[in-house]
Amino acid sequence: MTIIGMLHHRLDPKTVIKSYAYAAVAKAEGVEFFYFTPKKVNFDNRTINGQVLEDGQWHERVMPFPDVIYNAGSPEKLAVSKKIIERLKKEIPFTTHSIGNKWNVMERLKEAKEFDQYIIQTEIVKNTDVFHSYIAHHKKIVFKPIDGRKGKGIYFIIKIGDHFEVRQNSENRMYSKQQLNALIHELLTTGTFIMQPYIQSKMKSGQVYDFRLHVQKNGEGKWVVTTVYPRIAPHGSIIPNINNGGYTNYLDPFLEQEFQEEAFNIRRMLEHFSLSLARHLDDIQMTKFGEVIDEIGIDVGLDAQQKIWIYEVNWRPGCPPAFYLELDVVIHSIRYAKYLAENQQPIKKSKPKPTVSNTKTVVPKPADSKPKQVEVKATSNHAKFDKPIIAITGSAGKTTSKAFLGSILSKKWNVFESKDYWNTTEHTKKHAEEINDSHQAVVLEYGMAYPGIITNHCSIIQPNISIVTNIGLAHVGNFDGDVRKVAKAKSELIQGMDQQGLLILNKDDDNSNYLLTDQFKGKILTTGIHTEADYRAYDIQYKESGMAFKMELQGQEIQLFIPILGEHHVYNALNAVAVADYLGFTPQEIKAGLHFKKPPRRLTVYNCRDYITVIDDTVHSHPQGVRAALNVLTNVSNKRRVAIIGQMRELGDLREEEYRKLGEFIVEQGIDLLITYGFRTEEIGTAAMAKGMDSNKIYHFTNKDQLHALLEKIIEPHDTILVKGASKTNMFETVKFLDQTFKA
Repeated sequence: MTIIGMLHHRLDPKTVIKSYAYAAVAKAEGVEFFYFTPKKVNFDNRTINGQVLEDGQWHERVMPFPDVIYNAGSPEKLAVSKKIIERLKKEIPFTTHSIGNKWNVMERLKEAKEFDQYIIQTEIVKNTDVFHSYIAHHKKIVFKPIDGRKGKGIYFIIKIGDHFEVRQNSENRMYSKQQLNALIHELLTTGTFIMQPYIQSKMKSGQVYDFRLHVQKNGEGKWVVTTVYPRIAPHGSIIPNINNGGYTNYLDPFLEQEFQEEAFNIRRMLEHFSLSLARHLDDIQMTKFGEVIDEIGIDVGLDAQQKIWIYEVNWRPGCPPAFYLELDVVIHSIRYAKYLAENQQPIKKSKPKPTVSNTKTVVPKPADSKPKQVEVKATSNHAKFDKPIIAITGSAGKTTSKAFLGSILSKKWNVFESKDYWNTTEHTKKHAEEINDSHQAVVLEYGMAYPGIITNHCSIIQPNISIVTNIGLAHVGNFDGDVRKVAKAKSELIQGMDQQGLLILNKDDDNSNYLLTDQFKGKILTTGIHTEADYRAYDIQYKESGMAFKMELQGQEIQLFIPILGEHHVYNALNAVAVADYLGFTPQEIKAGLHFKKPPRRLTVYNCRDYITVIDDTVHSHPQGVRAALNVLTNVSNKRRVAIIGQMRELGDLREEEYRKLGEFIVEQGIDLLITYGFRTEEIGTAAMAKGMDSNKIYHFTNKDQLHALLEKIIEPHDTILVKGASKTNMFETVKFLDQTFKA
């Protein structure tokens, strides 16, 4: 029988509430459990005077050395027994080890780079001069103890002229500089304090909130999400911590209330982020110290652009204060301890060897603090804009190009970016009213389904920088099936923009040769992968969660990464790189900005149980986009490839031909199971069958419940499933069904 010893700094287990739960769960799991402190250890005879829970009472018993030690005490208070603990570590595996205070964790993450984009800039307050230099730059800051817990000792300070507004809990006071200096001096005598820019997540009601992400290792040694829940500050307070009057809510109804149709994707984003960060910190702990960790609590916020920011990472977080999850936490801990005892191998510290680069680094000149001044006309009742006004159109890639560009520009500027898929002329009219002098750049998406629409966009807001991503078959049924007429309609952007401005075109896209550029007097820059272009990507590789590629930029070769799958998204990134480079952004700023907030339902990957992977691409659907999504499926799958393809609209007379071509392409890509959904999509399967695909591997449905019933029967471990369809076909319902049915 496995023996687990709970190590704690307190002598009496009755003062450690969770000791009861751990003892009870251990018994239920068939594990022997006892509680002990360091000074009760006898190395000579390898025994410990521990305490065992029997009939609801703790009794002292002489116990043999345990198979594994559940490390539950305070590192600071256990430090007085450091020699004993270090000796125990050499002989017995510990379930976890301290990852240090908040400062140490953030420093580790910054050093490792992978998550530094999510870290709020933090500085230790050494003196009042450092403080005033910092707040002069950031205006609103958080001032808190480096080892703070439970939201205590946190101050929110806003610089207002020569005075400072200081908020603690729900109390507000105005301080002069002299008064604030006295407060800071007093606080610094009690310990070390840090300061950060104040990034606030606000509900529609105006209340402040954050998310607690609680993750643990389970009985298989794998990281799992125990829970994710919002913590909401009471009205008038800006601290959502429970110990300061904050309260919790259930995640799904909270997200549905605050984010509507984006709720599902935000939940999965938070879950994926928590697991990725836990694995990353675990790897760092092993690399640096040869140690493991088993549980962390991550506090994060979402800014106005829904970007995640890490507030702090807590080692050994308390049990969630609601939702009856106390036992879930304990069960994971006991099962992991048992797993560790049964599977522990000698751990060797392994630090990566330093690499030496012979590449000469060219330091580019920094971008100007202000965007290039371009006078742009808007509606007759709106002031002129002295800023870059960037409009993006094309048959595919508009929204993702916009998201990439907005993310890069926002690294330095206050950017107005059109929301999600808002690209109609009615949306552009709203944008014209919302853009103001505080915006230093504007990034818009101009959609169209008929001739004349883009001309209308440009009459509302005229861009001085334009991107045409490509010319494809989206809406071609509205243009007599002639792609040249689609190109002519897209050319309205070139004709309606500032004729001395900047135009970005796709050199690899043959149909873009039909664009009307002869009369354009401004500057044209090109992007490409397969042909020479002004901005060309090469050495493109699929990674676990995105694409890596290289390119020449400002006289140096740089390696870039985008957190979205598919070669077609490299083109979208190149569009953003070209504009940002033209506007004077450095390679470092561009690289950081490419780690963007991905538009929802754009090749979003969900990892389900039994290594089942679901790829959600359910916003738009046209032949070019379906082929790109199928290419992603082929590149990321390990075993069976399952393609679920919905109806493509507005193909007109080209539908039959395009469905036939798609069926043949599916066979060429080696798809193992093909499922089509919607009106006439069975033609895709018929073409695939004619190309040689087994008819037993092809299914067609017009009823979604029947489709889902089939999926429940045929999906196997290690399957990778692509769900591709337009929003109007509601294929996202199938994504949700798969996620819920095969949830990890």
